Amino acid sequence: MTTHPPDLDRNASAGEELPLAIDLDEKDRLQLPIVRGDGGNDDDDDTSTTDLEISKLAPLKSTLTPSSFRQLEHQRSHELQQKAFNQGAEQYERDLSFRPVDRVDVRVRDLSLTVALGRDILSTLLLRPDPKKAIKILDDIDADMPSGQLTALIGASGSGKTSMLNAISNRMSGATMVKTGSVTFNGAPLSSSRITTAYVIQQDVLIPTLTVRETLRYAAQLRLPSSISREERAEIVESIILELGLKECANTRIGDNEHKGCSGGEKRRTSIGVQLLANPSVLYLDEPTTGLDAATAHQLMITLKNLAKKGRTIITTIHQPRSEIWDLFDRVILLSRGQPVYSGTQANALPYFSSLGYDLPEHFNPADFIIDTSAIDSRTPEAEASTLLRVNALVSSWRDLSKSYFTYDENHAEKKKDPVASGEGKKVAESASFMQKLMVQTSRGWVTTIRDPYGMAGSLFEAVSLAIVAGWIYYHPDRSLLGIRSRIGAMYSAAALQGYLVMLYETWRLSVVDINVFDREKAEGVATITTFLLGRRLAKLLLEDLPVPLLFSAIYYFMVDLERDAQHFFIFFSVILIGQFIAVTFATLAVAISRNFAEASLVANFNFTLQSLACGYFLQSSQMPVYVRWTKWISYLYYMFVALTNNELKDNFYDCPYGGPDDQACIEYVGSFVLSSFDLPQDDWIWKAILAALTFVFFFYTVAGITLMILKVEVNVSRRRTSREDVSAGKERMQEYPPADVTKIDVVLNQYRLGLKKKNFYGKTTRDLEILKDVTAKFQAGTLNVIMGPSGSGKSSLLNSMAQRLHNSLTTRYRQSGDILFNGSRVSDSVVKSLCSYVTQDDDALLPSLTVRETLRFAAGLRLPKWMSKKEKIRRAEDILLKMGLKDCADTLVGSEFLKGISGGEKRRVSIAIQVLTEPRVLLLDEPTSGLDSFTASSILEVLQGLASEGRTVICTIHQSRSDLFGRFGNILLLARSGNVVYSGPSFDMLSYFNSLGFTCPTHTNPADFALDLVTVNLQHEQKEKRDREKVSSLIASFKRTSTIYSEHRVITLPAELGRLKREQAPLLVSYPVLVERSLINIWRQPPLMFARIMQVVGLGIILALFFAPLKNDYTSIQTRLGYINEILPVYFVGLLQNAALYPSERDVFYREYADGAYSVEAFLLSYTTNEIPFEIVTGLLHSVFAVMAVGLNRTAKMYFAVAYNVFCIVSCGESLGVIFNTFFDASTGFAINVCSTILSLGMFMAGIMSYNVPGFLAAMNHLSPLKYAVGNLLPYSLEGQKFTCEKYQELPNGMCPVSTGEDVLQLYGYRYDSRRNLVYLAVVTVAYRIVAYLVLKGKKMSWGR
Repeated sequence: MTTHPPDLDRNASAGEELPLAIDLDEKDRLQLPIVRGDGGNDDDDDTSTTDLEISKLAPLKSTLTPSSFRQLEHQRSHELQQKAFNQGAEQYERDLSFRPVDRVDVRVRDLSLTVALGRDILSTLLLRPDPKKAIKILDDIDADMPSGQLTALIGASGSGKTSMLNAISNRMSGATMVKTGSVTFNGAPLSSSRITTAYVIQQDVLIPTLTVRETLRYAAQLRLPSSISREERAEIVESIILELGLKECANTRIGDNEHKGCSGGEKRRTSIGVQLLANPSVLYLDEPTTGLDAATAHQLMITLKNLAKKGRTIITTIHQPRSEIWDLFDRVILLSRGQPVYSGTQANALPYFSSLGYDLPEHFNPADFIIDTSAIDSRTPEAEASTLLRVNALVSSWRDLSKSYFTYDENHAEKKKDPVASGEGKKVAESASFMQKLMVQTSRGWVTTIRDPYGMAGSLFEAVSLAIVAGWIYYHPDRSLLGIRSRIGAMYSAAALQGYLVMLYETWRLSVVDINVFDREKAEGVATITTFLLGRRLAKLLLEDLPVPLLFSAIYYFMVDLERDAQHFFIFFSVILIGQFIAVTFATLAVAISRNFAEASLVANFNFTLQSLACGYFLQSSQMPVYVRWTKWISYLYYMFVALTNNELKDNFYDCPYGGPDDQACIEYVGSFVLSSFDLPQDDWIWKAILAALTFVFFFYTVAGITLMILKVEVNVSRRRTSREDVSAGKERMQEYPPADVTKIDVVLNQYRLGLKKKNFYGKTTRDLEILKDVTAKFQAGTLNVIMGPSGSGKSSLLNSMAQRLHNSLTTRYRQSGDILFNGSRVSDSVVKSLCSYVTQDDDALLPSLTVRETLRFAAGLRLPKWMSKKEKIRRAEDILLKMGLKDCADTLVGSEFLKGISGGEKRRVSIAIQVLTEPRVLLLDEPTSGLDSFTASSILEVLQGLASEGRTVICTIHQSRSDLFGRFGNILLLARSGNVVYSGPSFDMLSYFNSLGFTCPTHTNPADFALDLVTVNLQHEQKEKRDREKVSSLIASFKRTSTIYSEHRVITLPAELGRLKREQAPLLVSYPVLVERSLINIWRQPPLMFARIMQVVGLGIILALFFAPLKNDYTSIQTRLGYINEILPVYFVGLLQNAALYPSERDVFYREYADGAYSVEAFLLSYTTNEIPFEIVTGLLHSVFAVMAVGLNRTAKMYFAVAYNVFCIVSCGESLGVIFNTFFDASTGFAINVCSTILSLGMFMAGIMSYNVPGFLAAMNHLSPLKYAVGNLLPYSLEGQKFTCEKYQELPNGMCPVSTGEDVLQLYGYRYDSRRNLVYLAVVTVAYRIVAYLVLKGKKMSWGR
């Protein structure tokens, strides 16, 4: 049977033959030379170079007509698909074990994306954008992306590549976004098509505790259908590992910022592997080669090309494709500022630009050429004006040509029914079954829980410590009236506080870690809400959900000396177990409502406040206002409290000194009477209450699932804030210093070795390896020194060690030997930090709510010398802004994961600009061009070369380099993956050195790519791997024979002389106001954080007012008043939660800037405190309005300010404890929250209202708690002058009420307080807490972990 390539040309009418030679009119006959980039293979191109003939080039106006271009495109498409069908994938590396997929053609017509911006915080909260203020991100784009082809979206940083990819894949949505035009898949929209797609996002959302192989295995089980056997799935995973070069790190954990694991490039390849496992018909990739070396990037693109050859539609954005990668593209879409410059076959891109008068220079990368041509250079006004004119003309020319072409294409396309979209024909590959997905979620959750020692330790620590201390407080109460009250308090504590702490921790753990993975997998259609929710609980059932309540129950039950029989203990444990499940299910609901921890914790806190008020302990239902009395029936804490108190008190008679249970005088000692006094039901209510509480577990999880289904995670676009005038105009040059005025510093490494030894949480050694081996190199001042090598060769580790950024910890120890010399001298760490500025590989030190201009201005204020005026610092910031090409985005917010701001490439430039501000003597940069387009990368290296030419020593690592940039390099250090040196010396000697070893660089090959190819081991094939390893080993051995230790130095500088170059931290008076302003802006521009900070305290006041207002003055209201005072105390937790929502991110920025020597610990903590205090004052005053005016505490000015003062101090102490624990346990915020919240709970126990007899040791410790002093002044002030009445049956035999004045209440409960003294003590404790927080932070940065 004869086979023909399917769908060779979907635009040809049925039965029409497309000629291989196009006969054009004479006016259309042009000659378009087919220009090859460096590294291209001429013999691969069998296309005639005389398809068209250019008679005359007309700059900025294409000489092509729509008719000739349309015919040329059809011919190229026909040849492309014919060639793909004939050759298959034989010329590419290996054949992945995937099943066939349905072919899908993607067509884009008139695609535009507009974002309306909010006017202010209120409009942002209400999602009411200002239609007059809108940004057009994409502007009228047409494109075709046929099946079986690899389409590349290219353009300069900020050109709209990622936005277009998101728009095509239907991932760009939001209340402020308007998308017009059409995107069809085989003629149908994506929503109605049964098409398998996958998307590789720019960030790597991976579980850090899984290994690479485990990550891919779980991904295969989720993405591949159940009909595929286990053996076949394993074969696919192993082929992916080999194909993506992950063999050597297959059993390495992914890792994160706190726990070292895979390199950035390895994480990137793992993310791609996860998506490949879905075997999609359409695969989207956003910057897949970011962080990869040139050789690995090339291998990856070959893999994508191979997948495309088998009928898939591959669409990728890419920044710096080397010339060999350019040759792999089938189609190219070139964007500039969201507008199309070209959209067609790759083969016609260069001829099209040639027709405009832009010919590709000899030996120049084609991708770099057309990106440079369509990029806007904003570094100077003159350059910006000329390039803007050029780009506008390019866009206009393409629109004139393409509109006719795409309109014709649309009208003449063959109309046929899409069987995939309509559901007919072949069914798209089925997904994994429900049970398979559930098993994966369960198994993966089990593994990650076991490998998260902080998580398990935090949960178990919380249960054990709370049980021990709370059990100690309520230890063996006697059987008196006071003992009965203690037992009831113990029941409430067991029901409420244990579950509350679990809920807080689970809320943090979900919002910060786990929900991100679920959101990604849900968006990809490989995880369902049901399997996620059930799998999570099944995974943690035997590790946390059962052990935590069991440990708590076993310890607490017997310490409190509750009824000692199996039935009573089982009931107690059952209630605590249900409370555990209620806590984790409601935490899931809170996170489903908001992914933001500040808002999720607000929801959790409001829920707990409602529960504690409605349960009947602090406020009996008879004392509640009628309009909230019903809330007890929807309070799970009410049912738990009913079950526990009935289990302990019902049918019990305690030690009455007056007689037996039938004696009327002993009625208060009868358990049933006590239950009645609390308005708690009794008849068969234990199991009724347990079943009622159990329904809340299912209810919360069901509502959480529905909420996850309804509320989608949206990406918003940050508002562009423009100033009234362009202060940067005309300032196109930085202030330059003559080279003679700069101290030149050569950096030399002699036999430098670096090793790493890691231990796990339990002290067992898990990794012991040599990262760098006998590195000898010289980096000269005045030149651009480059460190190159494949992923995992130790480049970043070398820079970190040179910058003194490697610090030992309890689990990690670094071994260093050899010398790092500066002008021949060994200098102290402090001098090294002053001499060197370090640009790290990631950009997480940028505050997302600041604009680029603000970021640089604040950095200038913090880093530049104190003798410079504010005006001079602003001028320097503006100069750097221009030099780094950041003018266009100067007034755009930096942005974050959920707030679309500047592009990834622009973030890199901002990070570099911050370090360049100080004009450092030695500038270290880790992958400064990673994630940047070729034009931007070139401009950055020009800036770095300019800094080097002024006498600085610039050392940077580079993964991929343009061929025209190689000539700018000074000394090169080339590392192999083992950490061994392959070459070290001048760049101009490198090729001759390798040539002497028998490795000659081809004339048209990029020297940087050639060098990286030499030291890269191909892990895809065993024979190639063996051959490459032998080659690399011989190169290492050859260099060791020729290398010598550097003993001569062109300049020798004494350590004392270098010490004079030490850069001082910004003085407190300089840095403090800058930090205050910066932090305030960052907070103000985060509406959820602002809302949560205000409403945590104010909302608590409102809820309390609803339940307690108005307070009465009868005998039964005394307990209500005490309960109200106790309900104010949970603002202690509010301080902790507010800290956890803001401090960790600001702390991380501080850590980076402190390492740079920018400012002091004192300045940071003082500025944090300064911005915290106004919120605490305002919320305290507002809370007091409800307490005094609505609830009805003493309506006096003294009471009003006393409540406000106490709220302020308690919240401040909670913030201080948050600083202490989030600094001490900075590796795990969740663990810090768990430990700290346990301590706060103990403070609640010992405050004096819930417990009446506190053991001596704990009573002494209680003097450190602010709650003791808060109760000690709030109770006397609230009862001052109060008169109480009672009913007839409550009167004593003498006709008097048991309690008639506030002083009687204090005397009855044994409260002896000096309110004024307690006010002073509270102030002292508040200040002391903040001082301790300062000492912990100071100690952390000064000596700990060294």
